[in-house]
Amino acid sequence: MDIREYMKDHTVYFDGGMGTMLQARGLQPGELPERWNESHPDELVDIHRLYFDAGSDVGTANTFGANSFKYSDDELTRYITAGIDLVKKAMKLTKDPDRPMFAALDVGPVGRLLKPYGDLEFDEAVEVYSKTIKIGAEAGADLVIIETMNDSYDTKAALLAAKESCDLPVIVSNAYGEDGKLMTGASPTAMVAMLEGLGADVIGVNCSLGPKELEGVVDEYLKTASVPIIVQPNAGLPRVENGRTVFDVDEEEFSSVMKSFIDKGVRVAGGCCGTTPAYIAATLEKSGRAVINPQAVEDKGLTMISSYTHAVIFDRSPILIGERINPTGKKKFKEALRNHDIDYILSEGLRQQERGVHVLDVNVGLPEIDEPELLDTVTRELQAIIDLPLQIDTTDITAMERALRHYNGKALINSVNGKKEVMEAVFPLVAKYGGLCVALTLDEDGIPATAQERVAIAKNIIATAEKYGIGKKDLLFDTLAMAISADSEAALATLGSLHTIKNELGCHTSLGVSNISFGLPQRETITSTFFAIALENGLSAAIMNPFADDMMKTYYSFRALHALDENCSDYIEFATNFVPTTVAAPAGQGVGASGAAAPGKDADMSPLKHAIIKGLKEKTGAITAEMLAAGADPLALVSDEVIPALDKVGEGFEKKTMFLPQLLMSAEASQYAFEQIKAEMNKRPGESVSRGKFVIATVKGDIHDIGKNIVKLLLENYGFDVEDLGRDVPPETVLEAVKRTGAKLVGLSALMTTTVPAMEETIKLLRKEAPDVLIVVGGAVLTQEYADKIGADHYAKDAMATVRYACEVVDG
Repeated sequence: MDIREYMKDHTVYFDGGMGTMLQARGLQPGELPERWNESHPDELVDIHRLYFDAGSDVGTANTFGANSFKYSDDELTRYITAGIDLVKKAMKLTKDPDRPMFAALDVGPVGRLLKPYGDLEFDEAVEVYSKTIKIGAEAGADLVIIETMNDSYDTKAALLAAKESCDLPVIVSNAYGEDGKLMTGASPTAMVAMLEGLGADVIGVNCSLGPKELEGVVDEYLKTASVPIIVQPNAGLPRVENGRTVFDVDEEEFSSVMKSFIDKGVRVAGGCCGTTPAYIAATLEKSGRAVINPQAVEDKGLTMISSYTHAVIFDRSPILIGERINPTGKKKFKEALRNHDIDYILSEGLRQQERGVHVLDVNVGLPEIDEPELLDTVTRELQAIIDLPLQIDTTDITAMERALRHYNGKALINSVNGKKEVMEAVFPLVAKYGGLCVALTLDEDGIPATAQERVAIAKNIIATAEKYGIGKKDLLFDTLAMAISADSEAALATLGSLHTIKNELGCHTSLGVSNISFGLPQRETITSTFFAIALENGLSAAIMNPFADDMMKTYYSFRALHALDENCSDYIEFATNFVPTTVAAPAGQGVGASGAAAPGKDADMSPLKHAIIKGLKEKTGAITAEMLAAGADPLALVSDEVIPALDKVGEGFEKKTMFLPQLLMSAEASQYAFEQIKAEMNKRPGESVSRGKFVIATVKGDIHDIGKNIVKLLLENYGFDVEDLGRDVPPETVLEAVKRTGAKLVGLSALMTTTVPAMEETIKLLRKEAPDVLIVVGGAVLTQEYADKIGADHYAKDAMATVRYACEVVDG
């Protein structure tokens, strides 16, 4: 039986924690759990049997960390195949071997951050996941569960690998922090948009927190998702008692909260760290197998796109799509494309973001350039420093696919139309990668003159899209604004078809508004008036110039007049800070037409600080070089420019107004400044920018070094010399590095409950052999109480907390 059929009529129960059970049976600190599939097969069979006897429908194979970064090809095949076999063996030994049961291949994160924030290429990550998933499928897995993913881009790589490597059902579960977001900033709704677009069968949340703490995340999934939801919380937070790791939520409390989730519509329930068969049995006893709320998996009908942080939902409030990253009619932009001047393009994006657009159109089409390569590059670079969703704007299908494959989120795609060959080329890409597709109401006969003919094309596009599994919620119709200077009836056809498509076909709409005034004087007067009329007729989104004052006035006024702006607060802020602009200004530091800083946007900030904060690497290096050449003191640049800029980003990160990718890109930009500064310092013997040595490592048995690498990057940018020992590091290696470097600070990282004991062993050895060293610890499973119990000097809840502590120690 296919589990997708089974869950239509049943609440599906997964099992609980595996690491918890293995530790109780003797898994040693630093020992790789997957090796137990061969060395302790009877123990694994017994654990799976206990979960099945407790009522689990799904046995999760002991393959969470099985990937080619950790094992050879031969080991990988052996451990994964054995893991699936052991689950199936346990099925036959359970109390009721004839009931439906399923073996899940468990896929965890590979433990490395993807570019541009880390060193792992997206396609390499897909390849690593594909290898694991192909072996699992060949071994007889009934489904794939991708779980404990804390980065949206890594999640996409794993899901894409699953879809390209097998035809099994795929469940995707992410690990959220206390702020309700992934480590790299994604909200639950952003993940819903991306994962549904990529074709996940079940989505949801696991690990990180106890069930109560996940309630807000679960509710957001239930509100926005159109596929079944899985919830697998931890048994609360871990602590140490008598040398054992225990958790603070018991079976009764856990199962009560889980019942409330199931009553709300959660279809798949289980447990993560700290849970045991008793937790599953208690949850099943309270909730039963019957589906209580079948409405929970109905299509919510939401039209949405997403970036790596948030979703943009098309509803009553108009969506502004910035049009400036497009060479049409822009001489300087064309030059930037030919010269591969990425910083100029990024500056155009930043300026539009500061003007309040919700989406950025990205078009790099010039006849003489390699459009697939450049569109891919620009898309990635924009996403590295800007958290707005992007509109991938191209007629080149190769360029479109490459950009969509590497896009972090669910993109807006511009465009498809009613031509058969265009639909046959574009719709398969939308079906595979997800996306909201702009649909132009034209076909082989051109652009119809009447509204009725354009509506007929829209109906044909809807019907054709449905054959590819694309619903009308993922179509955004552009009824084509044409110049009224050439046809006085043009606006009427556009508005008439727009009104019908929005109000009768129930689809959202978009227009390139400025086309309407082509060839006329004082174009903005016509354009902004047409914009207002279109909004009244149901326009959902406009591709527009955010530096056109009348357009922005119309937008803010419309929202205020239609009760879309509570207390008129957005309008008041806009009007209060309004500074007239006549034309779009050159790309730069948030400037308006006159060269003055955009109102309210870092007006007093130096160019170097601005470049660092915005993550403009090349610009940061160039400004630093210019300042040094003009006689600036290098140490003063560090103390007065670089560190304050990093502090501003760090404060934003700590206040949750900025996210990890922005923090990392600012840190990387600052490295370009440090390269220039260090080169100048080398000319001055005796002067140094170093704040001391810092040894850092992921503990033995743990291959997840994302957190460690982030800390390393930030420490280096705050002037520390970091000795990075890598991952899976024995205690003795850490001690040797401390003695060799004379470091006074050590940072230890662990992601999994099974590797925290290795962290404790490392601390004990350091206390004995290097008692003066200060030890800071971090990782997803750690808490302040846990850190205190294992003898750490400081618990860092995130990367910036480590930096703050290190600076306090050094600076006194």
